[in-house]
Parts: sequence; structure tokens; C-alpha cells
Amino acid sequence: MLIGQKVNDALNEQIGYEFSASLQYVAITAYFEGEGLVELADLFHQQSDEERDHAMRIVKYVIDAGGKLLIPAIPAPRAEFTDACDAIELSLKSEQKVTQQINSLVNLAISEGDHITQNMLTWFVAEQLEEVSSMDTLLSVAKRASDNLLYVEEYVARHKQSLLGKSSAE
Repeated sequence: MLIGQKVNDALNEQIGYEFSASLQYVAITAYFEGEGLVELADLFHQQSDEERDHAMRIVKYVIDAGGKLLIPAIPAPRAEFTDACDAIELSLKSEQKVTQQINSLVNLAISEGDHITQNMLTWFVAEQLEEVSSMDTLLSVAKRASDNLLYVEEYVARHKQSLLGKSSAE
């Protein structure tokens, strides 16, 4: 086994957080669909897929490292929002929390002398900068748009790839 028990347990917990984030983005997708905001719905649908991919990346790592996979129970996501800014702000706060969780995992890997896990987590550290920055920008745009969410829809349509952290060449 390439990872210790503490790291294994912490990675399993993170897998739960990532799946939970994916489900939260599904709930936000449904909210935007219900509001007829198809660009925002599509963005959050893709965000949900991305969070699931993050969970699966860690699952694969735990298995490859000879660890034991134990996925924790996932709490139900929040499904009701007062407005678009409320939903986006929840996303931003979630990404900020995940950033703290990833940082804690890195700190644990360092304290355990687990350079392999620390190296694997480097990708997540960079990813979280992108995730927090994108949600922060989207929230700013939504606040400036005030009650005219068609401006936000237009912004998302034009900038979806950068909001998802992808270049238009990908």
C-alpha cells in the first residue's frame, strides 16, 4: 500500500465531498432549468460532471495506491434558491470550502511524508484556483446584471469555456 491509513481515510472523505458537490450542481442545474436560463443550466450541468470526474480521479488514485475505497454517505443537496445570485454564491462558497479541504489534504500528505499523494494533489490545487476564480467572476457578473439575467446568459454563452477552465482550442 503506497498510502497510509490517515491519508486513505482523508481521501475517502474527499471523494464524498466531490460527489456531494456534483449533486449540489445538479440541484443548481435544475433550478436554472426551471427558470428558463439554459446557458446557466448547461454551465452547472458541466460543473456537476467535472465534480464527478474529480471524485473518480481520487477513486482511481486510492485504488492504484493500494488503498481501501470507502465512499461516505452523501447529504441531500440544497434545492431551493431565492435567486440566481443565491445559487451562484452557494457554488462559490462550496468551491472555497473544497479549496480548504484540498489544502488540508496536501498538509496531511506533507506531514505523513507521502510525496506520491502530495504530487497527485498538485493538480487539484491548481484546479481550485480556476474553480474559485470562475465562480467569483460569475457571481460578480450576476450581481451587476441585477434583475436582467439575460445579460448573464449572454455572458455565459460567450465565456462558458473559460468559466469551465477550458480554452477554445480544446
